[in-house]
Amino acid sequence: MNVLRMKSISQNGLEHLWSHTAWRLIFVGLVVLSLQACSSLPNETYVPKRGQMGKDVMWLPTSDDLVTQLLLAAKVGPEDEVVDLGAGDGKIPIAAAKSFGARAWGIEYNKDLAALANRNAQRAGVADKVRIVHGDIFKEDFSKATVVTMYLLEELNAQLRPTLLAMKPGTRVLSNTFSMGDWEPDQVIRVSNGVGYFWTVPAQVSGQWSISGLDAKGASTLKLDQVFQRVGGTLHIQGQQQNLLGLRLDGPDLHFSFLNSEGQLKSVKVNVDGNKMSGEVVPPYGMLEIQPAPVKIEARRLEAKL
Repeated sequence: MNVLRMKSISQNGLEHLWSHTAWRLIFVGLVVLSLQACSSLPNETYVPKRGQMGKDVMWLPTSDDLVTQLLLAAKVGPEDEVVDLGAGDGKIPIAAAKSFGARAWGIEYNKDLAALANRNAQRAGVADKVRIVHGDIFKEDFSKATVVTMYLLEELNAQLRPTLLAMKPGTRVLSNTFSMGDWEPDQVIRVSNGVGYFWTVPAQVSGQWSISGLDAKGASTLKLDQVFQRVGGTLHIQGQQQNLLGLRLDGPDLHFSFLNSEGQLKSVKVNVDGNKMSGEVVPPYGMLEIQPAPVKIEARRLEAKL
């Protein structure tokens, strides 16, 4: 073998070795980058343990049938914004979005659970409608929600009650297992393995109101007493006072009946908006030859609440 041939073989060997070394370096670099990227991803293998302790409560998932019945009781729909206080793995917001078409979000103090809930929403195909934030239910602002769900403790519900009652009248509140003290639920929801409660945030109607439309001769005075959604009151009309009949407060809507000057029972439905009311005397039922024109009602609170 001559020197030139040996030189050629040596060059070919070095080129082959360099080629393999370069590829090995590139491969190692890609592996390192991949590992770095993986280390920045959330823990996909995180599995919460039933009964694990959180900030204030332990994690126990709500059963599927109770979730469904609670959302049905609140008549959740596409126009709603549902918030779950203590969202856990995201089951309730996901169900609200997937089965009822609502926009939903949740507040979860455990960051791993919050991350898991967001992954669950993505897997369920509702990531565009559901988000879970890592936060504190006593610090996050959920005042714009139309439906509030929770699975907390009685004492935590008591702490949240003033905030809930200050929300927009008509806001629906749902709780798994635990009640709201002496705020009587509008409905108790029972399933085979659990119980839930449903409330509607009532308008604040207590006080004296000047109301026009009930009497053609002038304004009447409405006096209302209130404890949560329970209301009592009197009507001063044409110089006489009478107890209101059938008083019912359903969110922002107040219903009551009274006797007019001819002794006829008249039913009234008004919508409460702060210190104002508007509505009508419900027209007679049945087939009438001449349908009377609706009687419009306006009212204002005489002692405005600050």
